[in-house]
Amino acid sequence: MKTPALKPLALALGTILLAACSKAPEAPPAAAAVEPAAPGLSIDASLLPPMASFAQTDLDPASPACADLNAHVNGRWLVANPVPGDRTTWGSFEMLAERSLYTQKQIVEAAAAMSAATGTHKLIGDLYATGMDEAAIEAAGLTPVQPLLAEIDALAAPTDLPAYLRNAASQGRMNLVGFGGESDFQDSSKVIGYAVPGGLGLPDKSYYEGDTHKAEREAYQAHIAAMLKLAGTDEATAAAQAAQVLAIETALAKVTYSSEELSRDVSKYYNPVSIDAANAITPAFDWGAWFDANGVARPAQFSLSNPDFFKTLDGMFASVPMEDWKAYFRFHTLDGLAPFLPKAFADQNFAFYGKTLRGQQEQKERWKRVLDTVNGTVGEALGELYVDVAFPAESKAQMETLVGNLSAALKARIEALEWMTPETKAKALEKWASFTPKIGYPDEWRDWAGLATSRDSYVGNIIAATKFNHADAMSKIGQPKDRGEWGMTPQTVNAYYNPLMNEIVFPAAILQPPFFDPKADPALNYGGIGAVIGHEMIHGYDDQGSRFDAKGSFANWWQPADAEGFKGKTTMLVEQFDAYEALAGKNVNGNLTLGENIADLGGLTVAHAAMLAAQGQGYADPMVDGLTQDQRFFGNWATVWRRNYTDKELNVRLVTDAHAPARFRANGAPSNMPAFAAAFGCKEGDPMVRPEPQRIAIW
Repeated sequence: MKTPALKPLALALGTILLAACSKAPEAPPAAAAVEPAAPGLSIDASLLPPMASFAQTDLDPASPACADLNAHVNGRWLVANPVPGDRTTWGSFEMLAERSLYTQKQIVEAAAAMSAATGTHKLIGDLYATGMDEAAIEAAGLTPVQPLLAEIDALAAPTDLPAYLRNAASQGRMNLVGFGGESDFQDSSKVIGYAVPGGLGLPDKSYYEGDTHKAEREAYQAHIAAMLKLAGTDEATAAAQAAQVLAIETALAKVTYSSEELSRDVSKYYNPVSIDAANAITPAFDWGAWFDANGVARPAQFSLSNPDFFKTLDGMFASVPMEDWKAYFRFHTLDGLAPFLPKAFADQNFAFYGKTLRGQQEQKERWKRVLDTVNGTVGEALGELYVDVAFPAESKAQMETLVGNLSAALKARIEALEWMTPETKAKALEKWASFTPKIGYPDEWRDWAGLATSRDSYVGNIIAATKFNHADAMSKIGQPKDRGEWGMTPQTVNAYYNPLMNEIVFPAAILQPPFFDPKADPALNYGGIGAVIGHEMIHGYDDQGSRFDAKGSFANWWQPADAEGFKGKTTMLVEQFDAYEALAGKNVNGNLTLGENIADLGGLTVAHAAMLAAQGQGYADPMVDGLTQDQRFFGNWATVWRRNYTDKELNVRLVTDAHAPARFRANGAPSNMPAFAAAFGCKEGDPMVRPEPQRIAIW
């Protein structure tokens, strides 16, 4: 269900490396194996697509590493592997995510075929089976959502709107107001409620103003009209209502923070207020009643992010005609559930969000879309079965060693920093000492007792899971923070840092080539997952993570001179990435991507230092395939960032994504590192060697 729902703040404030995508397999691996996934389930490895790996044969001698590392390592592959029609990006992440999907497919198909499944098998099987039953979905039509539409039709006066919003929220259906629980910035040991702005259907506030995104705005208005028309509104009325819906969103966009503002000022998420103070900002919206409706004891305070947004929204309850509000809620209800409704609704939703907005030419196969839904609703239940077949014990053991080596290397680098005073350095080391790594999967699996699913209705199962997950989230508010909780499922190809718990998290699915291979030489593992480990650790010291202390609380532990010196170094990194042209006339936003660029530079530097330390004195370079250890280290770093994009996808990301396009990540950090220049014999003046005055070293 589409909601503005609070993305876990652990992820919003930390990092998501890149979103996982997928593609049909090109060729199965030669060897097959059958292993037990769980009672009654098995996996045939011959059905899994290949993994991405660094290969000497991919290197392009016509594109020297000293001119463009990305082109040298990835150029040939990128030409030979354009973005598939059902994707908007394709690269190393997507190949690995595809392998994860094909593993999951065998698990869910087996679960769906069980005649007397119980527990997690039943949840997964019911959701997957009803999602794949297209005939039943078509036959049901809009019947499963008629009760939701009837609630909207019953709205009669502005005073009805707050009650509607809080009642819908109590079921996990949020639009104008996103709400969830997360650690208190001032005391990370306890969970408080966070209310955040929502209500926009376009990627960023910038899409609602000016000429840059005029075409997308017009297409969105046409999409609104088309969705309303599919639900029975006549063409003329649908067109008029679409304009009204867009007008509501435009007014809200004016008082909404941009992606860049949120990315570069984490404090905008946190504005602690009492219920009385919040009610003074929104006199028509009773926050005490909001907590009551959501089953949460009224707190002494909660976070009301962006008070100007809520003040504006409160005034709009009465100033916007009720029929306009009803059109707004009707559209967003249909649009949010469209992927689970009959084909005409799903196709219209894809036509705008996939094809028009991001350049995806065709939808994913249905089983992949249904799997996305399974992952979005009961993902950890699926993860419990996934790790049994996809995460060998040796991988976790080796990862623990790698994390320990990276940690030791980071400590040594902090201790040796010349630009930091002893007072700040002591605080940095205190934070280093409290890092908590999580590898593979949670120590304790989530309890799904109370979630009832069936083979009767796909939408019904999704609504039930949404309500269950919301109630679970609400039950945590006012309680001590569960430090064992994960913000990603084990089958996710990704990693993150959570500043509120000072933890680094590596799901099982990312611990495969090109990131990690227990049988690979150290150069590949340190250039892959080692750099990712370092990246996540450095997020604790990027421009936003560095605003949290060793306990995960929002606190300034910097001496003024150190903060000023750090700002000078990060300003240079902003300037470096501002200069990269991603599309004709459109450059990377160095400020939006600053945190990730700090983490890339520091993470790769620490990973290289850890590799050298681990090999010890007297190490003999094995020269694999004629390449030195350092050449393979930097080569695998570039392989990780092997990625093609559609132009439309890249256009959206330049405005909304805190990560720079992949090719600039492949080149950006190495160009600042003398070790890279030495590895490939690069000279001053080569494009991949930044001039000494512009060379950046932070951590």
